[in-house]
Amino acid sequence: MNAEIIAVGTEVLLGDIVNTNAQYLSRRLADLGIYVYYQSVVGDNKERLKNSLKLAYSRADMVITTGGLGPTKDDLTKEVGSEFFQKPLLLHEESLKSIEDYFNKLNRNMTEANKKQAYIPEGAVVLKNNFGTAPGCIIDDSGKILVMLPGPPREMIPMFENHVVPYLKKYQKGVLVSKVIRIIGLGESEIVDNIKDLMDAQTNPTIAPYAKSGEAILRVTASAETEYKANLIIDPVINRIYDILKDNIYAMGDTTIENVVAKELIDKGITISTAESCTGGLLAGRLINYPGISSVFMEGAVTYSNESKMKRLGVKESTLEKYGAVSKETALEMAEGIAKASNTDIGLSTTGIAGPDGGTDEKPVGLVFVGLYINGNTYVKKLHLTGDRENIRNRTVIYSLDFLRRHLLK
Repeated sequence: MNAEIIAVGTEVLLGDIVNTNAQYLSRRLADLGIYVYYQSVVGDNKERLKNSLKLAYSRADMVITTGGLGPTKDDLTKEVGSEFFQKPLLLHEESLKSIEDYFNKLNRNMTEANKKQAYIPEGAVVLKNNFGTAPGCIIDDSGKILVMLPGPPREMIPMFENHVVPYLKKYQKGVLVSKVIRIIGLGESEIVDNIKDLMDAQTNPTIAPYAKSGEAILRVTASAETEYKANLIIDPVINRIYDILKDNIYAMGDTTIENVVAKELIDKGITISTAESCTGGLLAGRLINYPGISSVFMEGAVTYSNESKMKRLGVKESTLEKYGAVSKETALEMAEGIAKASNTDIGLSTTGIAGPDGGTDEKPVGLVFVGLYINGNTYVKKLHLTGDRENIRNRTVIYSLDFLRRHLLK
């Protein structure tokens, strides 16, 4: 079975709301062995929505819509769906009671407009909404399926999981299993070049590279009758990729570089402190995202000025005068200084030129030094980054954490 996802709503079309629903649904449909070849967004317009459905059913067995189930006149998804399948809208008493109960719990009166949400296409499967007023529904007719879900993710996700997934199980003939390999230190083109033989030979499983800011991803996907058989197909390919890319792979699955580093620090009982200039606290903030990090993260200092570098970290005035704030020498003294001031095993520092101004021919925008003090030794990493100020700062954090990760592996 293949499916198409249509997000309904002018606010999505104009970019006022980010369409995270399509991303979520695509992933979950893949888990069920249902292929998604197209996604689209259409505004709150009856004719355009009808045309979108017509186009979708010319190439898909199932269409899932999100949005357009509200009480206002421009919420048209059910109306268009019922017309498309020539099924009249009928009042569903149980849904009406649920909507009334929802408003009673809030000590609010239900408006007449909300009654519109209780009308369901004749013969449709009603999907109860436990987190809002709009019930969803499924029309399953003549080999075509229309699943209509509410737009807010907090309503859409539980409705899909609790009602749609069990319904779709009967159509499931196989499974798609995907595993994600996360990589830092190699660009997308370098990765593809390194695993060229695997890429050229791929059939099942398939290997898809994706570039993200500061890292890259390989998604390895296998199709099989069962999850167990799919894993038997995937695992040898993943093992081969590990053999080729080695420690450039920092993790597998749904995680982040800060989670990997934080867990390693906690598991080994290694304490850390940070001293930041160009990243302005982003590095500490990323580490603090991890629950339980307080057992090893002692302190984070934003030492933006030369005065604070000298006063807080003990960076020598002569170092700043001779080499400047953006230098390997300053980065090393910052890392050692914060470690000793905080009495931690590790000190990690950042200093650089994030732009858009402040660069020179000798020290251009994007020049960054990462300092590391660990086991009584100091190390430095020099970065030449491109992009805007935010991009440079965020990538500095990622590369700093990866720099630390590689030393922890040793």
